[in-house]
Amino acid sequence: MDSINSLFLVCGALIALSILASRVSSRIGVPLLVLFLGLGMLAGEEGVLGLQFDDYSQAFLIGHLALAMILLDGGLRTRLRTFRVGLKPALSLATIGVFLTSGIVGLLAMWLLDLTPVEGLLVGAIVGSTDAAAVFSMLKGQGVNLNERVGATLEIESGTNDPMAIFLTITLADLLTGAVGGVWETLMRFVLQFGLGLAVGLGGGWVSAKLLRYLDLAPGLYSLLALALGFCIFGATSAAGGSGFLAIYLTGLMIGNQPGRHLTHILPVHDGLAWLSQIGLFLVLGLLVTPSEMIDYAVPSAILAVALIVVARPVAVMASLVPFFSFRWREICFISWVGLRGAVPIVLAIFPVISGVENASLYFNVAFFVVLISLLLQGSTLARVARWMRVVLPETTTPDRRGQLGVLPENDYEMFVYKVENESLDDVPIRLLRLPSGTLISAIFRQHAMLHPKGSTRLRLRDVICLIGRTGDLPSLNRLFNGEAKLKRERAFFGTFTLDGEALMQEVANAYGLTLSPGEQEMTLGEFVALRVGGHPVVGDDVDWHGFHWVVSEMEGNRVTRVGLRLYH
Repeated sequence: MDSINSLFLVCGALIALSILASRVSSRIGVPLLVLFLGLGMLAGEEGVLGLQFDDYSQAFLIGHLALAMILLDGGLRTRLRTFRVGLKPALSLATIGVFLTSGIVGLLAMWLLDLTPVEGLLVGAIVGSTDAAAVFSMLKGQGVNLNERVGATLEIESGTNDPMAIFLTITLADLLTGAVGGVWETLMRFVLQFGLGLAVGLGGGWVSAKLLRYLDLAPGLYSLLALALGFCIFGATSAAGGSGFLAIYLTGLMIGNQPGRHLTHILPVHDGLAWLSQIGLFLVLGLLVTPSEMIDYAVPSAILAVALIVVARPVAVMASLVPFFSFRWREICFISWVGLRGAVPIVLAIFPVISGVENASLYFNVAFFVVLISLLLQGSTLARVARWMRVVLPETTTPDRRGQLGVLPENDYEMFVYKVENESLDDVPIRLLRLPSGTLISAIFRQHAMLHPKGSTRLRLRDVICLIGRTGDLPSLNRLFNGEAKLKRERAFFGTFTLDGEALMQEVANAYGLTLSPGEQEMTLGEFVALRVGGHPVVGDDVDWHGFHWVVSEMEGNRVTRVGLRLYH
């Protein structure tokens, strides 16, 4: 009984400390995942609590469960519209990029650690995948909003590069233990892994999404059913020889992009589950490591980590993106720097231990050290580098809270809550507000008292206003309630004047005294800017032309609808 009570006490205390550490992380600028690892190491056998944990099989199981849950949540939050600009480059990074990163790191590991070619490539494969979930949690905590091209590419890469790294790790570990077949068998296993993962993930995810949408359940059961279905698809795919990690990510993607009231109940719960998974995973991995053993690999691991960051990742990114896609060099530089390593390499480093590879502790300790340096070096500089590379969009107003009303099965109405911070709205009657058609003000709160709004009711700064509308109304509402400071930042970024994307270039040229080539005279401004940008334009893209920055400020699908005009400065 005492051991059970001690287990509850220790687990509860470690999780609570990890959650409280999130406040410390934002204040001191240390990545949160490093604190999770540190707490695990402090609790370990050479730490304060002296807990002994060296069960690699149990850690392997916990790692699989946690990664599956994190990937399911990542799929739930990935919007299909981001595939417009991010799918192809992300797949290139997840295949060509992982191969090149693994190869370059593997060659260097052979020399630094005196390994055979296969052993060196195994080290490269283990640290080959990035953890964009960690990237976005850090950027979000620091208020950084990436442009869609960069953000979508990193987001989709995070869900698709893990299966490739896992396949390479398993194949190389089997090669070292003599369990791998010939080239043809390995190729067929590759096709089976990704073919089954793709087919079962999309098919099972589509069925799961339809089921969740049409079932009438208690609110708390939707998230549990989504998790259960995701685990079933993960297990079935893995048992059949496919990539369960790819399948569960695609399952989350299909569920998250099926509109319906079920998402209102699923997303908040899975956000908490993903955080619990990250905390639990990093605490367990911190417990598993023995600092005194890791010190023996400190120097070669540090050199390997720096080479991975400044050589292998940039070379892989340039080879994967530059020949095929229209990325700007500053975007290439940022994506290269954001090759952050997280939990996946440490979990992959357990594969050699489970497979019985000789000197398996080397892989685990090297991977742990590389992840630690990556988190400290890259994680603490992400926001700064994003601003240096100018891939950040200005912060805009968003609802303080929002939630679907659960009235309609599709395109449901939502409640949006804003705080009035825009000085231009002070003392303005609500009948003069330019609200989107169909949007209704349901209540106004002033000094903790609720007012029943009428056309003559005048807004005051710091009022809290509740509106009922649809998702399509958000851009207009956000602009309406933008605070003065945020409006100034927007104008500094997009320019004081904005022009309609449908304006003819001939008219724009006449108004500003510009010279056009014959082929440009019949274009609209939106078409002209999109052509100059190349590829798929996104909000924030700018074109230097005739002494101005022409900045894409609004998009509808692939069409540029508003263009800002900013002077050089």
